[in-house]
Amino acid sequence: MEMVMAGHDMGNMNMSGGGMMMMHGGHMMNMGNLKLKFWVSFILMIPILIMSPMMGMRLPFQFFFKGSDWVVAILGSILFFYGGKPFFSGAKCELQSKKPAMMSLISMGISVAYVYSIYSVIHNNLTHSSATVSNFFWELSTLIVIMLLGHWIEMNTIMNAGSAVDKLSNLLPNTANVKQADGSFKAVQLNTLKNDDIVLVKAGEKIPADGIIVDGSSKVNESLVTGESRSVTKNVNDKVIGGSNNDDGTIQFKVTGTGDSGYLSKVKDLVTNAQNSKSKNQNIADRVSGYLFYASLSIAIVAWIVWSFINGVSFATTTAVTVLIIACPHALGLAIPLVTSRTTSLAATNGLLIRNRDALEGTKHLKYALMDKTGTLTQGQFKVNLVKSLDSSLSDDDALQLIASAEQTSSHPLATGILAAADQKSIKLLQSDNVQQITGSGLQAEINNKNYLVVSSSYLKEHHIAFDQKQFDDVAAQGNTVSYLVADNKALAIVAEGDQIKPNSDKMVKYLLSQHIQPVMLTGDNEKTAQKVANTLGITKFEANLKPEDKQKLVTKYQQDGNVIFIGDGVNDAPSLAKANLGIAIGSGTDVAIDSADVVLVNSDPLDVIALLKLAKASEAKTIENLWWGAGYNIVALPLAAGVLAFAGIILSPMVGAILMSCSTVIVAINAMTLHIEK
Repeated sequence: MEMVMAGHDMGNMNMSGGGMMMMHGGHMMNMGNLKLKFWVSFILMIPILIMSPMMGMRLPFQFFFKGSDWVVAILGSILFFYGGKPFFSGAKCELQSKKPAMMSLISMGISVAYVYSIYSVIHNNLTHSSATVSNFFWELSTLIVIMLLGHWIEMNTIMNAGSAVDKLSNLLPNTANVKQADGSFKAVQLNTLKNDDIVLVKAGEKIPADGIIVDGSSKVNESLVTGESRSVTKNVNDKVIGGSNNDDGTIQFKVTGTGDSGYLSKVKDLVTNAQNSKSKNQNIADRVSGYLFYASLSIAIVAWIVWSFINGVSFATTTAVTVLIIACPHALGLAIPLVTSRTTSLAATNGLLIRNRDALEGTKHLKYALMDKTGTLTQGQFKVNLVKSLDSSLSDDDALQLIASAEQTSSHPLATGILAAADQKSIKLLQSDNVQQITGSGLQAEINNKNYLVVSSSYLKEHHIAFDQKQFDDVAAQGNTVSYLVADNKALAIVAEGDQIKPNSDKMVKYLLSQHIQPVMLTGDNEKTAQKVANTLGITKFEANLKPEDKQKLVTKYQQDGNVIFIGDGVNDAPSLAKANLGIAIGSGTDVAIDSADVVLVNSDPLDVIALLKLAKASEAKTIENLWWGAGYNIVALPLAAGVLAFAGIILSPMVGAILMSCSTVIVAINAMTLHIEK
């Protein structure tokens, strides 16, 4: 798969004017050009850190000169109004909805720090008081810069995922051979392709865009795009996907999708949607921020009132300000973005594209894992093990010729196996017309003016067509998928195909069981074959002879007893992927899967499911840890800063508060970076 990211380089991304938006307090907030805001604020912060004490504590690298307070005040004012603007906008939205959260807490902290610091500069330089009042420009500047950094990291998360997918950008060629008015073909740049252009693709070349074949036939390898490892025979009127490889024939196709309308560009939309979906953990962070907002404000007010009576208004004001400054969420602002960034980038670089983080974060509540068999647990590469005529007028090869002729336009894995068998025997295919799919059962086609069906045993039962049940049971018990050639309501031949279980399917099943998640195998195949696969993998629950709509009904049924994960290859699984609490498209079979799944696994390895669930579990643990480190220290710091133990001679000084705040921020960053993915 590939993500087309032209014009979306993070380094030049302008977020103003309806650009990238951030979610806070349930409102969309325009963060402006976040990169520019961060770097301008960072540059302004440097001289402020050098010339301003940290909560009254002068650091070894700092120096001061006559008038330095005014320089800091000017720089701090610019930083406050310029860098703080997005937070004020966010706080306004939160307060209007009566749900103060992160933006309100940040705005309160920087506003208190700014107003008190301006007062401090005026008091120290324009009054004749011998008492010096410390300013909080150090805290103001670091809080604004860290908050901007946190939101920039969160925005960069989507670009980190994109960068991993961009490594596959070479799927598309640079040029395409487009048919000219005189019938000749000319190589043109890919970005000049238009819908309805006729493009020539020779054997061994990459298909440059989505389209429909208008001339020629070939086998096309779509594995890098869809995750399906087989080559698919393509004829006139069949669809081709940009980025797939044309194997052995020359084809001409009419372009139906370029740029944003193409299959590959949908990956970009997938990742963008992931960023725009507000995760539950972000909601947790907002709730924690809301509690901290009310707590710090209440404690500060109570402390000011109490200390005003005990030690005067000046001391009371300093105490209240210290409480509010200590509550500044330096660490909390980084707690979630850092974990989110680390999770998404780790996932993307390992071929796991997270579309819906909400669904991913609910993995600990999963009770059932419903899994499609073909293409998910098995390779989806069928080999014909038996073709036997059931009619004396047909030889076995005659039967195979009719079955293969009917299947020649189908891209179904069963059809691929039949066509390979016919090719191996050099059987010439007959022309088939009026080919129609029979949903969940097979297909029908007109050959030599006679209607033939290639269908499953369940179809025969539904339509009361006689067949040898014992023969079927014997063949199916060997793990074969069984189909029948039918004409005039009579079974003319039986064809059996075997599929191989993927090497790591058993490991995935064992892991699910170890996590107390009940695996349930779903398949449209017959019960005998399903039983054999289930027994081999240690699956005790399975449902066979299913149609696509049956799978969705089963998802709904199991959801009545607990949360459900659905794992499918994306073929006919879209309704189930969308319905499940967590839908995983393993191999991302179609563009429908991309639209329906919560997570798309670029590779078809079942081990990726294990890696995903482990990553989700580790990510949630890191998030909770970071929330505690980011806000938990306030449980002790705020009451001490307010002076609740002053009677015992214990008052949290600004210097100790600064150290606690700084340590919390460093711990949050280190803790997030230690998140890793287990293979």
